[in-house]
Amino acid sequence: MRIRSLLLLLVITLVAAFAALNWHVFLADTPLSLGVTTVQAPLGLIMLGLLIFMVAYCLVYVLYLQSNVLLDMRRNAKELQTHRELADKAEASRFTELRNFLEAGMKQRAEQDKAAQQALMARLDTMENTLRSSVEQSGNSLSAYMGEIEDRLIPDKNEPASLR
Repeated sequence: MRIRSLLLLLVITLVAAFAALNWHVFLADTPLSLGVTTVQAPLGLIMLGLLIFMVAYCLVYVLYLQSNVLLDMRRNAKELQTHRELADKAEASRFTELRNFLEAGMKQRAEQDKAAQQALMARLDTMENTLRSSVEQSGNSLSAYMGEIEDRLIPDKNEPASLR
């Protein structure tokens, strides 16, 4: 963009220098035809005025285009910021939902673990009671067998010898 500006400035300087060097020619009256009539006027001055008018018109047009571009950029930047904030809010809500989902899953898993632990403890208690009763029954049976063997091996003194 800087080269274009320098080139434009150089062209304007050359035109101004040309006009300054030939100013007496620019002011010389010449007959000009307007289609319907003929008038005496300085042709160079009229052409210089038209050139200045066209340059001014082009500058105004360029400024108009640049202002439209800047306004569009500003509007687009605002829309982009709005969409970015909306996306950030949506992402934050997704993170919140994910955290809530994970917390609910962890609570459910903890409840399942607790229920499984309670069921396991109940089963262990049942097995322990069963084992105790089995051991007690085995001990009672063993005592009964020992007593019976003892009765057979050691004769009772009160018993008659014929029964022995």
